[in-house]
Amino acid sequence: MMKYTKADLEKIVFTQLENLNAMNDLLSIMKVQNELIPNANKKLRDEISEFKQKQYPTRKRSR
Repeated sequence: MMKYTKADLEKIVFTQLENLNAMNDLLSIMKVQNELIPNANKKLRDEISEFKQKQYPTRKRSR
């Protein structure tokens, strides 16, 4: 069994706190990115529609 000193435990706890803070920062970044995705998707759909209309104008079929 390994015995830890108070200094060892403080170092472990401080490292865990740093890791938790880093994860919180990453989660905040991901939240912002997730909020941006719907707008990016809408813009991309609109651009694809415009591109298709320019490249392949719809024609009325005559029967």
